Amino acid sequence: MKDLEQQLIAKQIKPTAMRLLVLDFLKEQSAAQSLTDIELKMERTDRVTIYRTIRTFEENGLVHRIDDGSGITKFALCAADCNVAGHHDLHLHFYCSECKETHCLPKTTIPEVKLPTGYQLVETQLIVKGICQACLT
Repeated sequence: MKDLEQQLIAKQIKPTAMRLLVLDFLKEQSAAQSLTDIELKMERTDRVTIYRTIRTFEENGLVHRIDDGSGITKFALCAADCNVAGHHDLHLHFYCSECKETHCLPKTTIPEVKLPTGYQLVETQLIVKGICQACLT
């Protein structure tokens, strides 16, 4: 638990029991999780507390939001260099059309997008859809 506490402190997040539980849960997941996923898989938690925890994590660069086209926002842990100033983990996400899981592919980065003068970049996401290895076997 000390490691989890240190991770929260490094992101300027006060370690609370719920924040430690949510961070520990997210670290154990191989796929991005929705708020509902987190709520259902963690016993004795309420939706509002989970939402506030995830929002705090996102604002401080600990998790990033993924819109995979399913209509359900999912969250995954960020790269170490993300912080309050912004998210810097511009990588590809893979959505499996069979199991409906979304996976971060951090080794495949999104290229820099050069916008015309007068345009301002707010967010970049790239989703690849297909069938994951587990569903193919």
